[in-house]
Amino acid sequence: MSSPPNTGPTGASSTGPDRLTADEVRRVAKLCRVGLTDDEVEQLRGEMASLLAEVSVLQAIDTDGVEPTGHAVEGVHTVMRDDVPIEPMTVEDVLANAPQREGDYFRVRAVME
Repeated sequence: MSSPPNTGPTGASSTGPDRLTADEVRRVAKLCRVGLTDDEVEQLRGEMASLLAEVSVLQAIDTDGVEPTGHAVEGVHTVMRDDVPIEPMTVEDVLANAPQREGDYFRVRAVME
């Protein structure tokens, strides 16, 4: 998905990271499903602009010809074990320590209303 001209991936103006508009902050908050007061929007305008300015410094670094790595330090190898299939646990073993259960399922409180 490409961004409109003069905007970054969030739709924020790329003409200058010094200040975001209140609408841009509200749009990001809506995408994150976070409610903000007008005072919080104003505070976040500056904070988010500072973060974007920091990222723009990283974007200016020439990384052509740099091999991608999994670790910042060479010679580091994963210590994880091989993925070996084993017999699955029984339903009773899985639910043995469940705080609440309903039949063969975990019982949890409703998350969404």
